[in-house]
Amino acid sequence: MAVKRGSDTHHVVPHAGGGWDVKRGGAARASGHYDTKHEAVDQGRQVSRNQETELRIHNRDGRIAQSDSHGRDPNPPKG
Repeated sequence: MAVKRGSDTHHVVPHAGGGWDVKRGGAARASGHYDTKHEAVDQGRQVSRNQETELRIHNRDGRIAQSDSHGRDPNPPKG
């Protein structure tokens, strides 16, 4: 399965100079920079909920550790 990187996602990613960034999928610049991953995840979730996007939370190595859906889920749970 391919990872979505379009405007319908937000990502919490490590910043090369330290700290963590929240970025919209496909964006070159971060929408916010935070000292801790916890702060970045909290803000990323809030933004993702407001804009009804998928949130991808990355580890320090850049790999996706967690994914949250806040609307427009392409594979919603059945039932």
